Amino acid sequence: MVIEVRENFEIKNLTTFKIGGKIDKLYLPKNQSEFVQLLTELDDYLVLGNCSNVLISSNGYRGNLILTTQMKEYFINGNFVAASCGVKGPLLSQKACENSLSGFEFMIGFPGTIGGEIYMNASCHGQCISDNLVRCCVFDKEKKEVVYKEKSEMGFGYRTSILQDEKYILLGAEFELKKSTKQEIETLMHRNLESRKGIQPTLKTPNAGSVFKNPPNDSAGRLLEKAGAKDFDMPNVKVWGTHANFIVNKGQATSEDVLELMVKMFTTVRDIYTIELKPEVIFIGDKTEKEEKLCNILYQKSQK
Repeated sequence: MVIEVRENFEIKNLTTFKIGGKIDKLYLPKNQSEFVQLLTELDDYLVLGNCSNVLISSNGYRGNLILTTQMKEYFINGNFVAASCGVKGPLLSQKACENSLSGFEFMIGFPGTIGGEIYMNASCHGQCISDNLVRCCVFDKEKKEVVYKEKSEMGFGYRTSILQDEKYILLGAEFELKKSTKQEIETLMHRNLESRKGIQPTLKTPNAGSVFKNPPNDSAGRLLEKAGAKDFDMPNVKVWGTHANFIVNKGQATSEDVLELMVKMFTTVRDIYTIELKPEVIFIGDKTEKEEKLCNILYQKSQK
C-alpha cells in the first residue's frame, strides 16, 4: 500500500483563507485503510479536512499533516447514509437530495468535510450535523484501534464534540435521514444558499468562515457590528462589510495579519460589553513571538 506523501509542501492554496506556509510532510490517504495505517504508524500528526475553519501559520508546520479530502467514499441505502470523513458537505447534501432525503440541506453552503463538521458539530438554519447522526467510526489514539461510538457517546454541544479532546479521530459516520420530496429539499437548499449569499463572503473572497463562536443567548456578529467592527480595515485583511464575524484576506495576508485583526475585534467587544468572544477559527502551526502573544490573548487553551 503506497500512500501519497509530499514533503515541504506549501499549504497556502489548499486553505480557504489562502494563508499558510510549508508543511514538513503532507499525507493524502485515499481510503480508511490507508488512513488507519498512518494513524497507527505515526507518533505525532495533525488531521485536517478541507482546511476551511483554520488559520495555518505563514511560518508553516514542522510536523506531519494528514489531509482527508481524498477519502470520498459514501453509501446511500433507503434512509441510511454512510460517509467517510473526507466527503465534502455540499456533495453529500446534493446526493441526499437526489435520493429524496432531508436533513443535510444546511450543508449545501458549507465548504467543510463531514469530519470537520462532526468535529465542531456544525449547524445552520435550524439544522445540525448531529441531528440525524446514528454512530461514528473513530480511531482511538491511545489504544491504536478502530472503535464505534454511538451518537450519545459523542459529547455533542454547541460547536463541540469529544473529537476536540484529541483522543479520537473520526474515520466515518452513519446517518438516518428523513424522507421528503425533492422539491421541498431543493427549496430549502436554495433558501439556505441565498441567505448565505446575501450576508457571508463566498470562497472567491478568501476567508475561514465565522471567526468567533456565538456567546450564550447572543450573536457574535451582532456584538461585533454594534461595536463597529465592520469598519475595521487593515492593509492585508478586513472585516467583511455585510457580516462583522468574518475576516477576508485582501490578497497578500499572513497569519499574523489575521491574528492582529482578531485581537482588535476581540478586545473591542470585551471593552464595550465585557464579553470575551471565543474563536471558532483554529490556529495551527509554528508561531512567531508576536503570534504567540496574540494567541495568548485570543485562546484560553494552547493552540498547535
